[in-house]
Formats: sequence, structure tokens, C-alpha cells
Amino acid sequence: MEPVKILIADDEPYIVRSLSYIFQREGIPYDVAKDGEEALQKARLHKPKIFFLDIMMPKKSGFEVCAQIKQDPKLHSIHIIMLTAKGQEEDKQKSLSVGADEYITKPFSPRHVLSRVKELLSSLGV
Repeated sequence: MEPVKILIADDEPYIVRSLSYIFQREGIPYDVAKDGEEALQKARLHKPKIFFLDIMMPKKSGFEVCAQIKQDPKLHSIHIIMLTAKGQEEDKQKSLSVGADEYITKPFSPRHVLSRVKELLSSLGV
């Protein structure tokens, strides 16, 4: 089995379905976490290249998950993209301050997300 390249952490089924569909169609291995604690466990297990992380999730917020991943020497190189309905500038600044690499607001363009993922995977030599 090919290693997971992308981890999606979101508690909204529509978002998970949308992202899952585009990655599955492109043959990009991914996994899904539905809350912050599961997201941390799966990040440690799979060490994905790219991590789509929602801010508002049960058990741990995306901010907490992001900070913990970026503080872990084994995980800090994971490219974290905050994917959230919170479009306020302070949310974006807080995301970046805890270590997020990018910030995308919902609703998003699946085409844009896919082209960004392909660009990132290519630049990471994957």
C-alpha cells in the first residue's frame, strides 16, 4: 500500500467528501480524521506531506493540532493548510502564528486545491 500523502482533518462531511473525491480521482493516497485528537494520531502514524486542517473541530481545535505538529521535530516539516469557514484576518494571523503554511477559506475551488496539491507534491519531490 502506498503511503498516505495527504491527511484531511475536518468534521464537515461535505468538505471531506469533496476533497476525498478529487484526491481519489487523481490516485493520491489520503486519509481522513474527524476530530482534532484523531488528526494528531493520524499525523503521527502517517507523517503526510500535506495536511488539510479545519480550525473548528471537536476535541482539539485546528490551532492546537497545528501548534503541536509544528513543535514536534518528527512532524514539523508537514505542510499544513488551514481550511476553514473563518475568514477573519485575526484567524488567518493566528493560523500562521501557530505554524500553518497556508490558509484557504471555505467554500473553496476543488480545482484550485488540486492544482495547489500537485504543485506542492512536485516541489516536495513526491
